[in-house]
Amino acid sequence: MIALKDILYKVTINAVVGSTFVDVNAIHFDSRNVGSNDVFVAVKGVIVDGHNFIDKAIEKGAIAIVCETLPQNFQHDITYIEVENASKALAYMASNYYESPSENLKLVGVTGTNGKTTVASLLYQLFSKAGFKVGLLSTVKIVVGTTEYKTTHTTPDSLTINKYLKMMNEDGVEFCFMEVSSHGIHQHRTEGLHFEGGIFTNLTHDHLDYHSTFAEYRDVKKLFYDNLPSTAFALVNVDDKNGLVMLQNTKAKKFTYALKTYADYRGQILENEFSGLLLKINEINVWTKLIGNFNAYNMLAIYGTADLLGLDKTETLQLISGLESVSGRFQYLISDENITAIVDYAHTPDALKNVLETINSIRTKNEALITVVGCGGDRDKTKRPTMGHIASTLSTKTIFTSDNPRSEEPEAIITDIENGVEPQNVKKVVSIVDRKQAIKTACQMAQPNDIILIAGKGHETYQEIKGERFDFDDYKIVQEFLKQLQK
Repeated sequence: MIALKDILYKVTINAVVGSTFVDVNAIHFDSRNVGSNDVFVAVKGVIVDGHNFIDKAIEKGAIAIVCETLPQNFQHDITYIEVENASKALAYMASNYYESPSENLKLVGVTGTNGKTTVASLLYQLFSKAGFKVGLLSTVKIVVGTTEYKTTHTTPDSLTINKYLKMMNEDGVEFCFMEVSSHGIHQHRTEGLHFEGGIFTNLTHDHLDYHSTFAEYRDVKKLFYDNLPSTAFALVNVDDKNGLVMLQNTKAKKFTYALKTYADYRGQILENEFSGLLLKINEINVWTKLIGNFNAYNMLAIYGTADLLGLDKTETLQLISGLESVSGRFQYLISDENITAIVDYAHTPDALKNVLETINSIRTKNEALITVVGCGGDRDKTKRPTMGHIASTLSTKTIFTSDNPRSEEPEAIITDIENGVEPQNVKKVVSIVDRKQAIKTACQMAQPNDIILIAGKGHETYQEIKGERFDFDDYKIVQEFLKQLQK
């Protein structure tokens, strides 16, 4: 049990009805999870407003209610706290409840449209190899030391973040690398956390279903850097024009990385093959197993972060050489027929363009490049024609298919994608609604030495259709079909 007044530290309070000296057991923002002597925080979500469930939370045993609008009728022996912003209040309360766990380790946030998972995951890998106990909060998984947990959001809710950070404290974790999404920033999930540093990868077209304009999307990302303390570092990609925008109002120490312009951490690609990259970083050559321009940027971000966190530069370069690619990020296999299949999470126009341009820069053009791609339902519709244009322009053959259609009709999504195909590319395109059949068709089309790219879902092991999740793993499925062709 903990006193309510103690977990309200730093929360902006407008009014109090009742006593804050009561002891509470736990904090919840989902009324279904409330138990005896808990505090319920009524958060106004995108779909559901927690204020509609205050009475239900009290019925289930809540002793205190934190809300933005006080109810008209108060119940006896219940404490009501009116706050300016319930999401922000929840974040500070979660940090206080778990004893400010972010202050007991070095927490680094990674934000940007593309590369967040790769950078955070590879930093976890690198620092683990360097002998440290490390934590990871990512789209793919949450890791406390060496123990893995499943995750559902790029940036979890405030309670989940602080719960795992507390577990990291108890496990002796020294460094934690965390993906910070625009949704997470906008919904104040990272408020109350103490960051040692922040990394900005890039900013491209995405999430305009949530953020009404690109400028709003950019400004939300920038808030993360605006809120970094003066003790932190801000490391940004200045080849992206938004990199310097992120630094405009930050109090953090400013550092930059780039391939094309002058920067604190400067890179040059010397060789780019399917076997990896030969990269020059600040005049020293390093070989990495990862592939493509986008991974050259990721390596610079990783090298810069390791340096800023105090790792020896020579040791860092040695460790970079041993890093393995992240699940579903340019993950590839080569069949006995010498067909290369690549599975990648590329689900934005820029990410898809980067992956296709990387493949085209490596291949000899004597082999075909067959791309299987779709777009998620209930998400930003404006990017669909652009994805169709990019895939059909940069591939020899393109198969449009389902991604996670969610509540939308897959055929309607595919029609949106097809609208981006220019007349000269129409004959290069075929549409197959069933994703498994689309992957099978790509394998049947492929000849020895050809390349198949399966884009959009990457590490995901499910397909979401009409509210249900079905087992679906792009990598396993293409592996299975390529084996069948060998028989």
